[in-house]
Amino acid sequence: MTNVPPASTLRYNRVPSVTFDFWLIKLMAVTMGETAADYLAVNLGLGLTTTSLIMTGVLLVALVLQFAQKKYVPWSYWLAVVLISIVGTLVTDNLVDNFGVKLTTTTIVFALALMATFALWFRLEGTLSIHSIFTNRREAFYWLAILFTFALGTAAGDLVAEQFGLGYLSTGILFGMIIASLAFGYFFLELDPILGFWLAYIFTRPLGASFGDLLSQSAEYGGLGFGTIITSLLFLAAIVAIVIYMSVTHEGEEFAAAHSTIEDAGAEGRVVVPLRQKLGTVRER
Repeated sequence: MTNVPPASTLRYNRVPSVTFDFWLIKLMAVTMGETAADYLAVNLGLGLTTTSLIMTGVLLVALVLQFAQKKYVPWSYWLAVVLISIVGTLVTDNLVDNFGVKLTTTTIVFALALMATFALWFRLEGTLSIHSIFTNRREAFYWLAILFTFALGTAAGDLVAEQFGLGYLSTGILFGMIIASLAFGYFFLELDPILGFWLAYIFTRPLGASFGDLLSQSAEYGGLGFGTIITSLLFLAAIVAIVIYMSVTHEGEEFAAAHSTIEDAGAEGRVVVPLRQKLGTVRER
């Protein structure tokens, strides 16, 4: 039987547990990141450089708010995700469009940057588990990794859809099949949950971006022609609705406590128990 640590040792995890709603809102966030970046840079005529500077500033403010929470708060967390999705898209677009860096190069560079982030994170913390993010350093590694997943996903998605010529729909189906295979591996083949999570997090970016482009781009470019405004607003409305639901139900909240090893494979020893279950156990004591 798993022993839950005393209430005095319990700490809130600062990021959400992985649920169906987590993946749903994450997919919509990356889709909106693609269309919102295009709207700001192209439709409003701000250009990539100006848009990048503005959105980076807004993202930094959102991250300050997120770091101040010291626990998972849906509105601040998902605000940061949406903004970092936009900035990650703009980083790749700037390198490709403004500096002429090839998509193959950006894909490789961001893949290496992400691996270096994971290596340093594991070197300093002994774990990559998303269930034990309760210090500023761990959260900083978490958000840096997420930034690189968005930049990498943008580069990989554009590489497949545009340079390889598969188109938005075929690219979306391709990455959807990859994610489905990861899910199959996790549920039936004992795929490592940490590896599976981060791979899925990477591949949901090009999946969402592909369907965002499919909805927003004109038929001339292989899209359905809904435009960036309508597409962005639709996904924003859905994101807000799910965030409200999460806030009311407290879905995604959990404690991460430094105690005996369960989920971190012996690296640091974190007991992870869903919030409601753990609160109930503490109350019983």
